[in-house]
This record gives sequence, structure tokens and C-alpha cells, in this order.
Amino acid sequence: MTDAGAAADGRLLERHGEALDLFADRVHAIRPDQWDAPTPCADWTVRDLVNHLTAEQLWVPSLVRDGATIESVGDSFDGDVLGPDPVTSWDTASAAAREAFREPGALDRTVQLSSGESSATHYCAQMTMDLVVHAWDLSRAIGAHEKLPGDLVEFARREVEPYAGELAQTGLFDRAVEPSPGADEQTRLLNLLGRRA
Repeated sequence: MTDAGAAADGRLLERHGEALDLFADRVHAIRPDQWDAPTPCADWTVRDLVNHLTAEQLWVPSLVRDGATIESVGDSFDGDVLGPDPVTSWDTASAAAREAFREPGALDRTVQLSSGESSATHYCAQMTMDLVVHAWDLSRAIGAHEKLPGDLVEFARREVEPYAGELAQTGLFDRAVEPSPGADEQTRLLNLLGRRA
């Protein structure tokens, strides 16, 4: 790997780690009476949202470290993955995902996603973007601070812009909202993914 490639991988892992930490901060701020609260994600409660992100982290070691396929993993991470202690379940899954992406050579691998083959680098970038946007969703749902770190907002916007138009078709994101004149970078990112900041 070239020095430039190593530096790019280092920056990606740094952003991924920051995004994990950001979401974890919000998970640890959830009060016991907020798990059933609604979120900006249609039909998802706070628990549903955290369950979704936790399940996503559980996939990472299988796909990145073990070279598993979607078919071989099957429905292992479907349904409720939080159990009786949601915060610990998140912490355990996110630590394993962080470790898998940081293993030597991990970002040089190819992974099998539902959309087909992908570089682990692209997968890590997608996961980072998803963590950033859902951290805002969780913040809004529980009344936490909604301002996201500027570096993560910029990273997420650059990552998602090329394919943002396709995301509404997945049913996981609403159609883009036209940003108001003078909207800041965070608002533009959220609007791009169908959120009204």
C-alpha cells in the first residue's frame, strides 16, 4: 500500500471510530423511559433504531474478518439483538466492529453485501455515514444535543452524495428535502436524506 493509501485508510478509521463514539454517547444518554419514544425514522422507536445500528455492527466481523456471505450469515442478526441490556449489547457489538475494521489489512479486503461485492473501505465509509445520520435521529428522539461534529458531517455528506438519490428506493430513507437558502452543512446533509432539521 502506498503512503497516500495508508493515510486515507487511517483517516477513514479515525472517522469511523469517531462516529461509533458519537452514537455510543447518545445510546448511553437514553433514559429508561425513552426506549419506546418515536424517532425521525418512520415507524421506529428509540429501541428499534438502536437495535438496527447494533445489528449492523454485528455483521462487520462476519463480513470483514471471516469473509462470510449474506447467505451464510442468514438470519443470525434479525429480530431483537438488544436483549435485556440494550446499552451493553450496543457496546459489545460496536467494539467488535471497530476491532474488525482495524485489523491489519482489513480495509484491503472485499466483502459480500446485499448489493453485491464491495471493498471493505467502501463498506466502512457507508457504515460511518449511517452512524452519523442516525446519531442525529437518536439525538432528536431523546432530546440530546443535535449539533454533529463538523468533520463527521463533511465526511458523511461526501460519502452519501453520489448515491443519495437511490436511498429513498430502499424504503430506509425518505426522499430528499430541498434545503433552505443559506442552510448549513449539517442541515444540507440531513435534507439530502429526507430529514427536516
